[in-house]
Amino acid sequence: MDESVNLAARVVWGGFALGLVLGFVAARTNFCIMGAISDVINMEHWGRARMWLLAMAVAMTGANLLHYFDLIDLTRSFYQRPLLPWLSMLLGGTLFGIGMTIAGGCANKNLLRLGGGSVRSLVVLVFLAISAYMTIKGLFGQWRASYLDPVALDLASLGLRSQSLAELLARLTGMPANSALLAATGAVVVALLIFVLKDKDFRVSGEQMAGGAILGLLVTAGWYLSGHIGFAEDADTLEMTYFATNSRTIESLSFVAPAAYSLELLMLWTDQSLRMTFGIATAAGVVLGSFIHAVTSRRFHWEGFASLEDLRNQLLGGILMGCGGVLAMGCTIGQGLSGISTLSLGSCISVAGIVAGSMAAMKWQER
Repeated sequence: MDESVNLAARVVWGGFALGLVLGFVAARTNFCIMGAISDVINMEHWGRARMWLLAMAVAMTGANLLHYFDLIDLTRSFYQRPLLPWLSMLLGGTLFGIGMTIAGGCANKNLLRLGGGSVRSLVVLVFLAISAYMTIKGLFGQWRASYLDPVALDLASLGLRSQSLAELLARLTGMPANSALLAATGAVVVALLIFVLKDKDFRVSGEQMAGGAILGLLVTAGWYLSGHIGFAEDADTLEMTYFATNSRTIESLSFVAPAAYSLELLMLWTDQSLRMTFGIATAAGVVLGSFIHAVTSRRFHWEGFASLEDLRNQLLGGILMGCGGVLAMGCTIGQGLSGISTLSLGSCISVAGIVAGSMAAMKWQER
């Protein structure tokens, strides 16, 4: 029993450390996926978008090499499940993209702003958490289960064991699973790196290059922490289990569902069935990391709402992000880095929805 507690604590503190580094690095490099999309749409500037794509490439390489060498099993993650709820993921991604644009930042960006002194972001995160919890277990969840989840593609009926693009390649070509994994990962990573590194300005931007690489490594470390260090025999059930994750399986960085579970933990603190988890600790680490950067760079300042219209937009954006993030099974970090690092087909759908929703909202705002 003591060993199980120690292992869970190791995963939680490890997640907190990863979040701390993420918060500091993201604040230092001004990393923001909504901002990256905005830069491309409004200014045709690809600097932050290339940083995101570099982080993707590094995360894909790290995660799939860990899987290749049997250090983790990505097929156990919910990103890889053979049942593909494509409608929920597409709609959820679109709602999240619209919400983060209306609110001026995604879940991760609001955690960063909170660390920098934004009371406005605290309100956004609270409403995001309420909306997410309602979509997991509440009223929105009933609608999700009744109308969206049934619209799904059963990949198992097609002979596929997971949503991985590597699995699809193996099925189509007859390649061995490990060979298909290396081929699919290599093809996607090389394509991303060619696009990222062809820009001279980005190549000489040491801060953005380092930021993208570090963010990708943090996602990889998250997979290793929850999927290898935190995977052990449960002393009570004598079964192999994943410790200190809300999904009870392998996880990496993500912030929508952890926001909901953070609110649940704070509201029901004396409930002995609730525990601090990897996701909750990671979110807390991001806030502290951003706070440390804000203080050391002398950028910490209190920030409130500019107007009633600003308040309305922030609340609406938070609600859309909470609901959309659960439907899409992740946010710009949860799907845009962690999910897509597994080469999941569903993650590609969610990310496409997020980008499309954000672009549509930006065009609407221009008018």
